[in-house]
Amino acid sequence: MVATVNSLTLEEFLQLPETKPASEFINGEVRQKPMPQGEHSRLQWKLCEAVNRIAEPQKIAAAFPELRCTFGGASVVPDVAVFRWERIPRTKAGRVANRFNLYPDWAIEILSPNQNLTKVLGNLLHCSQHGTELGWLLNPAEESILIVLPEQRVQLLTGAQVLPVLAGLSLELTAEQVFSWLSL
Repeated sequence: MVATVNSLTLEEFLQLPETKPASEFINGEVRQKPMPQGEHSRLQWKLCEAVNRIAEPQKIAAAFPELRCTFGGASVVPDVAVFRWERIPRTKAGRVANRFNLYPDWAIEILSPNQNLTKVLGNLLHCSQHGTELGWLLNPAEESILIVLPEQRVQLLTGAQVLPVLAGLSLELTAEQVFSWLSL
C-alpha cells in the first residue's frame, strides 16, 4: 500500500503511530510494507539465525529483524538489518537502544508476492548511498539474490554461487542454500 502525503516531513512521519506491518518513509512517500507470509518469515528468521550464530559470540555484528533505521532523510525497515558490533546504538546502561538513527552495515530485503521490485531495490540503493556496505534482495519466486555492492554496483547471484557477506564475518552461503531453507 502506498500513501503519498504532500508536505509530510520525516519528523512528522516519525511522530505517526507505528503500523503493522511497518510503514516506511522514503523520497517523501509513505509506503506500508506487505504483511510477511510463510516464505518471507522463514527466510528472515533463518538469515538472522545464521548471522547471529557466527557474529554475536565474537562480537562482530548482530542481525535485527524488521528494525526501523532512520538516516539520510528516510526511515526504512529492512527485513534484516545487520550492524557491526561497535555501531549498535546503546543506552548509557549498555543496553541496545530503541532508536537506530543510522544506516545498517548490511541490509537484507525479501521480495514478497505482489511487492514492487523497483521500490524495494530503491530502499537498498538509498542504504548504499548513505554508507551501507552490502545489500541483498532475495527473490524467492526466482530463487535469485540481487547484491548491492559499494558504488551501487549490482550483481545477480543464483544456484551455487557464493554470496558476499559483511567483511570480517566467516559465513559462507550460496543462493541455493538460502532457498533450501524453504523446504522442511
